[in-house]
Amino acid sequence: MKILAADIGGTNTKMGICNEQGHVDQFKEYPTESDKGGPYVIDKLLVQMAAYEDFDAIAVSTAGQVNAAEGFIVYANENIPNYTGMRIKEIVENRFRKPVKVENDVNAAALGEAYFGAAKSFDDFLCLTFGTGIGGAIVLNKQIYRGANGVAAEFGHIFTHPLTETSGGAGKPYYETYASATALIRMAQDADPECVDGKVFFDKIRLGNDSLYRILQSWAAEAAVGLASLIHIFNPSAIIVGGGVMEQEELVRLVEAQTRNLIMASFADVNILKASLGNKAGLLGAASLFLN
Repeated sequence: MKILAADIGGTNTKMGICNEQGHVDQFKEYPTESDKGGPYVIDKLLVQMAAYEDFDAIAVSTAGQVNAAEGFIVYANENIPNYTGMRIKEIVENRFRKPVKVENDVNAAALGEAYFGAAKSFDDFLCLTFGTGIGGAIVLNKQIYRGANGVAAEFGHIFTHPLTETSGGAGKPYYETYASATALIRMAQDADPECVDGKVFFDKIRLGNDSLYRILQSWAAEAAVGLASLIHIFNPSAIIVGGGVMEQEELVRLVEAQTRNLIMASFADVNILKASLGNKAGLLGAASLFLN
């Protein structure tokens, strides 16, 4: 079976033909231009999809809260204006006359790792992506747990600090306020304005910048607090951590060490693993909705 899969992100959209073995052919990436709004994003998606031939079905991974059963956006924040309510499944099916499935991007990434990546050995695990915010997914018996309203696993919005406390006016005392990649770069820039992105930040650390390394340790401690709480709640076999910042193997190990310092001994057999599929995780996870 050949699946035309797309992964709509706030910055870029990925697309390609996926098969049962997890191979992606005819891969391409283009700017989402999300600031132009949901209708523009989907119109552009249709144009890009029309360049493909010879596929059996279409799978879409997308930012935002998704009603997977009906294939529409339950809620999307200001990163993609006018996206809430967008009926992606209906629009794409009407255009291409092929079966279509739609999934939230973090859920899709988790499924990709479950069937083709770091979580292949686990039936039950959690997946977190550390980016602009913190996205989450719960996988039970290789299936996404969706909750009563279909929007479970908003891990970035668990509270890890007192309600009266905020981080530099950055927002409410949520986990992602303190432990997202956005939070890390904000902390780094407060100490060194040259740290405009993760690459500059980690390059300076590798050159021996001790003050920035201490910031990294402080951020890792914030990440560990959330992970330890989730481990104590779910008792998962594994936690898969992804997002651009977690491409740094040394950071994953630092977060793991700090997490293990916080959890009870009876939970110590949990595996904390780096996501392995990179920017193709969403594509493969969306495709797996048809393949499995």
